[in-house]
Amino acid sequence: MDYDRLIEPSQKGIHLAEIATAYILMGLFIIGVGDLLIRIAEATYDSVQPGAPAGIADPQVVVDFIDTALLLFIIVEIYQTVVAYTREGDVVRIVIIAALIAVSRKIISFRPGDVIGTDDLMFAGTFAILLLVLTLALYVLRTTDDESDEERA
Repeated sequence: MDYDRLIEPSQKGIHLAEIATAYILMGLFIIGVGDLLIRIAEATYDSVQPGAPAGIADPQVVVDFIDTALLLFIIVEIYQTVVAYTREGDVVRIVIIAALIAVSRKIISFRPGDVIGTDDLMFAGTFAILLLVLTLALYVLRTTDDESDEERA
């Protein structure tokens, strides 16, 4: 029995699903950028209205904008992962960068309560360790890539 012939249609189907996923991620990114721009414009408009809340001058509003922007970067990294995977390229570096952005996003938007409890300490410690490990992994990956490039030259 020719198994390759039986598997080929499923491989084409998966490849088409990967391409569709890339376009969906692109759409999400475009919608997200549009939403962010609208929210920034609204916050700016609100801040110039008499008697209105601080708007764009409110630090929490700015942190929310940064959180959204980092989420958009995560979408871009996931898109790049899908494209690299579709092209059968190396995705490890892209995945590490996406994870670094995700962890950074959580750290930036982290707001401990008035009294730091055990949950807040565990959260902060866990994300500090994750950030350190991911940074180390990216460093090792980049230095080994540099050494590989030098050996090829």
